[in-house]
Amino acid sequence: MTRALAFRRKLLAWYDAHQRDLPWRRNRNPYNIWVSEIMLQQTRVAAMIEHYERFLRRFPTVEKLAAAREPSVLAAWSGLGYYRRARMLHAAAKVVVREKDATFPVTSAEWRELPGIGRYTAAAVACIAFAEPVAVVDGNVERVLQRAAGKTLSGESLWQAAEHLLDRKRPGDFNQAMMELGATVCTPRAPACLTCPVMELCATRGELPSSRKQIRQRKREIHFALDYRPDEGNGGSVFLVQRPQGAKLMAGMWELPEIPHPELSVRPAMTQPAFTLRHAITVTDYTVRVWRCEAPGQPGGRWIATRKLPKLAMTGLARKILQKAEILQERNAGHLK
Repeated sequence: MTRALAFRRKLLAWYDAHQRDLPWRRNRNPYNIWVSEIMLQQTRVAAMIEHYERFLRRFPTVEKLAAAREPSVLAAWSGLGYYRRARMLHAAAKVVVREKDATFPVTSAEWRELPGIGRYTAAAVACIAFAEPVAVVDGNVERVLQRAAGKTLSGESLWQAAEHLLDRKRPGDFNQAMMELGATVCTPRAPACLTCPVMELCATRGELPSSRKQIRQRKREIHFALDYRPDEGNGGSVFLVQRPQGAKLMAGMWELPEIPHPELSVRPAMTQPAFTLRHAITVTDYTVRVWRCEAPGQPGGRWIATRKLPKLAMTGLARKILQKAEILQERNAGHLK
């Protein structure tokens, strides 16, 4: 038995016994798989399950997504960040419905013709939904491949290594097994080698020294005004501002007005913020201080009724603040623990 064949058999046997019960794995629906793959880019599984289920309740089919207005799509996406993913998913859905009669591509090459679909996503959807024998490489797979080989791989050599190992009879399951192994066993730090199904075939059996420099998290403190008008009959309203449509980040999204200089803008009698929370975006770790005060005058601001907030395209931080303040109360569906 060759090393590659042994690797496939051991990995698939482990996956059959230990795979996580994830909602997009319960069928081969290409739309569900596609949405999950887009959401999982730059987002951990545990952090996106609830968003995934909420999004599919709102847009259960590609036709529903294609027919939706962009602000509605962004509102359903709120909290996941990297909103370009949502915009491109929406654009691609329109192409599938209007130009392909709601028929999904079958091959990875065809998927790559859609807006916002790169090599990884195209391969992942094609192999999982349609069993195309094509390998995928994401961060988890890259780590498994490099540790198994005992050397640093990059670029096309990674994809070639993945293609060499691929089980062509069960490509979807094999690719998911590789990703599952990297996410749950062959983790970035302190990998659980003793429970790894392919430990005997691994050249490293532990962490492979990395030549990459670790990016230091920047720390920043920001302040926001929470200007809320209660109304017992209608639930009240809150003052929000909209980011410019031409903004590089989160264009057109609604957020609380920022207070650049709280020592000058906040009433002297108010010495402490209403509450403080933490929020991280890429390499910046924010300490967010929220003041219950009158919003400073800013263009693009208006009063929004609280009943409209769940469907408003807000930034993830604005949604987090309003939930903490118990102004926004969204119905949470059951999700993976």
